[in-house]
This record gives sequence, C-alpha cells and structure tokens, in this order.
Amino acid sequence: MPTGIAGADGTTQVAAVQGNVPGEGMNPFAERRAVLNNHAQATTDFAQQVKDGDRPQPDLVIWPENSTDIDPYDDRSAYDQIDFAVKAIDAPTLVGAVVNGPGPDHVRNMGIVWSPETGPGEQYVKRHPVPFGEYIPFRGLLTKFISRLDQIPRDFYRGRFDSVLDLGPVRVGDVICFEVAYDGLIRDAITEGGQLLVVQTNNATYTGTGQLEQQFAISRYRAIETGRYVVVAATNGISGIIAPDGSVVARTEQRTQEVLDEQVELGDGITLGLRIGLWVELALCGLAVAAVVANRLGRRRSPAKIEA
Repeated sequence: MPTGIAGADGTTQVAAVQGNVPGEGMNPFAERRAVLNNHAQATTDFAQQVKDGDRPQPDLVIWPENSTDIDPYDDRSAYDQIDFAVKAIDAPTLVGAVVNGPGPDHVRNMGIVWSPETGPGEQYVKRHPVPFGEYIPFRGLLTKFISRLDQIPRDFYRGRFDSVLDLGPVRVGDVICFEVAYDGLIRDAITEGGQLLVVQTNNATYTGTGQLEQQFAISRYRAIETGRYVVVAATNGISGIIAPDGSVVARTEQRTQEVLDEQVELGDGITLGLRIGLWVELALCGLAVAAVVANRLGRRRSPAKIEA
C-alpha cells in the first residue's frame, strides 16, 4: 500500500457507488426516480457480483450526494428501495439524500448512515450550502427583481453539528461536495476522530467542464494534508479512492455507472499540517492585513512632489 497514512489503525474494505444520472446541464435531476433507481441498481448488481465470488464483500459502502432527491423519510417507496439495496449488499451504507425540513421552507443536504439491520441512523447535514445554488441570500428582496431565483424554491438548511459518523466498523469524516475546499471542515472531520475521509458529491450540472477535475484535485490534496485515504463518491464522476500520498488508487470516468472497491488503511493520527494549519492561515492573513495598512500609511506620509 502507498505510504503516508497517519497513525495506521487497521484496514477496511470500502466500495464507492457511482450510479450516473439521466440528464445533464441544468436539468440532471429532472428524473428524480431514475437517479435513485440507478444507484440502487448499481448496488444490487454489485451485491450479486459479491455473492458470486467475483468481488470482495465490503465493510462499508458510500453513495454520493443527491443519490436520492426523494426524501426516504417521507416517501415509503424510496425508503424501501434504499433498504432493499443496502440489505442486498449487507453493509452499512452512507446514503446522500435531500430531506425535507426542518420547516416548510427548508430542505437538508444530508448523508445518512443506513444499516442493513436497523435502517437509517446517524446523519450529517451539509454545513456550508452554496449561496445562489442551494439557498438565496436576501431572498425576499432579490426574488422581486430576478425571476430565475424561483428555480430554488426552498433554501437548504445549514447543518450545525460535526461531520464524524460511525459507519459500521469505521469512523468516517464526511464532507459534501465543495465542502472539501473548507479547511475548517476538514480539520473537524479528522480531529474529531475520522479514520477515513469521505467526499459525497454531485457534479452533474458541471459535466464536461474543468470543475470535476478541480474538485478531484482538491480531494487529492486533502489526502496528503490529513494522512488519510479519501473516498470520493460522485453521481456521475469523478469518483475515486485516493491514498494518503495523493496517488489515485482507483477512479471512474464521467457519465458512467461503476462501483469502485478497494481495501484501505485507516488513520488514527493528526498530521503536522492539521496541527498548525489554522495558525499558518491566521499568520498569513495577519501579514496581509499588516501589508495593506503599511501601504496605506506610507502613501499618506509620503511628501507631495513639487512640480517645476
């Protein structure tokens, strides 16, 4: 296995499901049932391969962000479909779901730990929803002048708790989509006990752009920074499994249905980057502010030039 794991603490067999979505551009989730069908079907097909002895039994399974836009707590058919797939693979599964509430004007972008024995359990709610993508700032004012904002009828509710979940035998640090770019969330995910870093993402609206590679590159950097394996599960690419030295163990192509499975090491230590990263950020911000102030003061104090 690649080196670089922080405080190696055993291994686990992990699978990442990329179910693919039927649409593209601004309407990749117009067929919401098809999206759920794809991820459930990919999982049950994988379960059959495991049963046939063609692939190893996973200890945990990761579905991507928005793998179901149908709230399984409110829709019994969605609940049953997810439960059937999880029971088929017989492994705790982290399901990405859009869930109604807590009020009538809100929804939540959620990772749900789904047990094959007991069903849905622990939850992580995305803590940094995207402005103008997942919520509308100053909604009451701006919607009067920008009619396109009606495409987001409800705001995503901001999660207010940590991102560490017990997924079967493993404590995973979960971040959703571009939360992988927030240093503080990554620190929380690891310093609070995450042995494995998981990125659940939905890049369907960006298919064919550089955004997919950009986000995957950030995930590779996070593996190096944290000394952890990183598992990226995307709806339609790029999914991947990344080693702590940043090397890519496995990855998918865009717009394909595929399940990645690998044995990965678990981490139990805190890297130097995580220990001092916040202080480095604060120091650099302080230096930048000091430079700006010094520049402004220098301009005020410099004598005016005397014209001939």
